[in-house]
Amino acid sequence: MRRGKVFYKDYLAGFITETNEGEYVFQYDERYVNERPDDFITFTMQVTDKPYTDKRLFPFFEGLIPEGWLLDIALKNWKINRNDRMGLLLACCQNCIGAVSVIPIPVEDGE
Repeated sequence: MRRGKVFYKDYLAGFITETNEGEYVFQYDERYVNERPDDFITFTMQVTDKPYTDKRLFPFFEGLIPEGWLLDIALKNWKINRNDRMGLLLACCQNCIGAVSVIPIPVEDGE
């Protein structure tokens, strides 16, 4: 399982998770839901206390992953497979252009 903290501006908005079964889950943080209910990260993912799930990485997060020559640099430097979308998201999207960033959560021993 791999996870990342999703920030909107300077606020922890939620968590993106790739489960061991290959499913993707985005869950807004409870505090964010209560304090910033109108600050959704994308029109397709309104603020809610219910998790979003899909078999593929959500299009919004796919859009954060670099393309072209910048993607080539990331693939070469981090030795990540082009098809490892979660790996690319966690490696490349800590300092995105725009309001959203994704910070990897280290895997705990035993997970």
